[in-house]
Amino acid sequence: MHKPSPLIDPVVERLFEQHLETCRRTRSALAGPVARAASQLATTLTAGRKILICGNGGSAADAQHFSAELLNRFESERRPLPAIALTTDTSTLTSIANDYAYQEVFAKPVRALGQPGDALIALSTSGRSANVNAAVRVAQEMGLGIVALTGRDGGALAALLRPEDTELRVPDPSTARIQEMHILILHVICAVIDHHFAAR
Repeated sequence: MHKPSPLIDPVVERLFEQHLETCRRTRSALAGPVARAASQLATTLTAGRKILICGNGGSAADAQHFSAELLNRFESERRPLPAIALTTDTSTLTSIANDYAYQEVFAKPVRALGQPGDALIALSTSGRSANVNAAVRVAQEMGLGIVALTGRDGGALAALLRPEDTELRVPDPSTARIQEMHILILHVICAVIDHHFAAR
């Protein structure tokens, strides 16, 4: 049986400890805001509106993951719920990037698909993703609710948000730790939505 190098064990232990510490700090800072955001999104869905989600890289994967949990199911049986990951249509993404600019790849679909009363979940570990921020500006113009998942200092995205928008900022400088908390936050939101619709 292969045994890892003695140098590997401390790395593994350190990363688990970092994750747990970030999780503790995130729970302390964000449990209340996450509950409010989840309730807001459940209300959006109850009103017959939809949720759009966008992000880059790992955040793009999280957007697709979240939409799958709503469109199909999370942990409870309930009706399918309308959520669209704006990260999955390569023809649309590449045509917009080629014909206009990469900054517009989420903004144009928000303008086309968004309606007043819908919600946009904007995922950016740094808050400095120009295409995500452009989508937020369009969503605000069109009357969509905004839930922004960020990290570090919130970046330019935090500065864009209005009092009625919600920022869930993970208190950690590490991109990996922020992404781990983002997927946890999205799962918590899914669980609240499950509970909301299971009761109906």
